Amino acid sequence: MAISRGLSFGLQEQDESHHPDHSTEGFCTLRISPERAVARPRSKHRQTSSSNSSTTNAPKEQEVSAMTTPTVLVATWRDGLFVVTGRTSHQELAGQPVSGLAQDGNGGALAIVGRRSLRRRTAAGEWRTIAVSESDLSCCTAVGDGIYVGTDDAQVLRIGANGKLEPLSGLNEIAGRDRWYAGVALIDGQLVGPPLGIRSMTATCDDAVLLANVHVGGIPRSTDGGVTWQPTIDIEHDVHQVCAHPTRPDIVIAAAASGLCVSEDSGATWNAERDGLHASYCSAVAFAGDDILVAASENHFSAHGAIYRRRIDEPGPLLPVGGGLPRQI
Repeated sequence: MAISRGLSFGLQEQDESHHPDHSTEGFCTLRISPERAVARPRSKHRQTSSSNSSTTNAPKEQEVSAMTTPTVLVATWRDGLFVVTGRTSHQELAGQPVSGLAQDGNGGALAIVGRRSLRRRTAAGEWRTIAVSESDLSCCTAVGDGIYVGTDDAQVLRIGANGKLEPLSGLNEIAGRDRWYAGVALIDGQLVGPPLGIRSMTATCDDAVLLANVHVGGIPRSTDGGVTWQPTIDIEHDVHQVCAHPTRPDIVIAAAASGLCVSEDSGATWNAERDGLHASYCSAVAFAGDDILVAASENHFSAHGAIYRRRIDEPGPLLPVGGGLPRQI
């Protein structure tokens, strides 16, 4: 069961204590595709995680059989999650903020609910709590049987064998961390913006490389399961999301204020692309088959944006997505 992460639209989430008059709306999506039931290979970094389950585990056979058509999960920052299957839809976790949607490697999804609860949704639609944090969580990713979680204070946690979140101290020792800073903007005479934190995380499809997008701190890279980290892209690119290809471990993409950033060596080095974009400020990326998708706008608070695409193996200008999609959204 393959799940592809969709583009995230809307303003990037802010700490409302910075500016209570500026509310934020937005959503992120996952598409669950039952036609590709492919298990990820085991990795030497794979760890077994136990969970504080609020429901019993459904057999994997039942989870697979429950998936007969593609399902799209739409997480909102204020009103729970919407499940769209074919022409039907329903709401789950109503009234709760949901963020950080990610595949769990077993046909289900991971999500952060209420900022501090890491939960898993099975393909059959059952939710259970995996762990609860004392600090705000921002994103998560599954690497084999292990789960890594990013926080709003720029830490990376891992679910330990005891089912609890354990900090990975190696990220504190990365070269250049003292240069990281929180992104801010001047709005109505007040400084607003999200805290210095882990904005997104991803792992290559062979589970060999773990990447964490720090805002603002570049894309730290680990090849030993998060024990040690190395800096990659310059932090001034101002990265907003990082995404690894689901079947090609060498290809990783990132959305940054400097444009679309592409790596062909599993996130070790990067090239920024702007050709074809109406503006370089990119907020989200995704893969669609053999294509790269990227969302671009003039700036963080722009009222208009556009989605562009290009073939993975055909470098060249990024082209606006057509097919009925408005040129500006």
